[in-house]
Amino acid sequence: MPRLTQRQLLTHLHRRLRWADLDPAYLRRLAAQARDEDLAGAGLRRRPRRRGDVTTLGQRFTGRGTADLVAREELVVCGLGLVSVVLAAYGRGCTVKSRVRDGALVPAGTVLATLSGPSKVLLPAERPLLNFLQRLSGIATTTRRHVDALGTSRTRLLDTRKTTPGWRMLEKYAVACGGSCNHRLGLFDRVMLKDNHLAAAGATAGERLAAAVRRARAASPELPIEVEVDSLAQIPPVLAAGADIILLDNFTVPQLREAVALIGERAYTEASGGVNLRSLPALAGLGLDFISTGALVHHSVWIDVGLDWRE
Repeated sequence: MPRLTQRQLLTHLHRRLRWADLDPAYLRRLAAQARDEDLAGAGLRRRPRRRGDVTTLGQRFTGRGTADLVAREELVVCGLGLVSVVLAAYGRGCTVKSRVRDGALVPAGTVLATLSGPSKVLLPAERPLLNFLQRLSGIATTTRRHVDALGTSRTRLLDTRKTTPGWRMLEKYAVACGGSCNHRLGLFDRVMLKDNHLAAAGATAGERLAAAVRRARAASPELPIEVEVDSLAQIPPVLAAGADIILLDNFTVPQLREAVALIGERAYTEASGGVNLRSLPALAGLGLDFISTGALVHHSVWIDVGLDWRE
């Protein structure tokens, strides 16, 4: 199989997950898991004998209700497509009317969506539904703040594989809603020779390093080849072997400036390590192609979304 063209490589590197990219069966499984934790004690070794929403069952709700999902603070919206999925896990007869779109930056007080349906469905679904929206909108909002910290720089922000097990694609979708590009989705869609790969292969420098890159290219010509380096001395053999992206790990700003000049247009550059809101402005003007950080997910905080009953 031939090597990626420049256009194919750019498409891969500038990827942002869309809602349509997510598997509906995956979303239904997450919704069902959230439901079963609440209604049936999923995760407990000994499940409760009595299951279900005992509060709602005790009131014998038979009517219908309408409620608004409302932003309690400024946020970037993410996860509205999950609303109908979660409600369907609890029962039938609900309708959802979205008022905004995922990726929108909205002020406090904005109605995100209006839900209508049987009260006995809406009430038990409230907390799991809000959990999804608060978590995902928190990631999207944190991501937008990091993107904004880069200002008008041409450097693109990337996420990482530091995601919650079982939630990766949703969290990466949330990052995309916040304006970042997605790094590799898993171990399957990019060859990435990290420091431990090189150490295990005894290929941390010189010709052995170059040979490791060439082997990666031969094994996966249809995928981008990225190599992590932690010193300027590693860059020439990686360039000579034809890597597509060079990850500059934990370089200082002066070292990054020197590395970008050394690499030039022969490979894409990515900086990583210790990246945060405070450090991004100093990195924005160095000419890097990408900056990656796990902080978009693991430093994000839930954001306040409420469900206000109307009738």
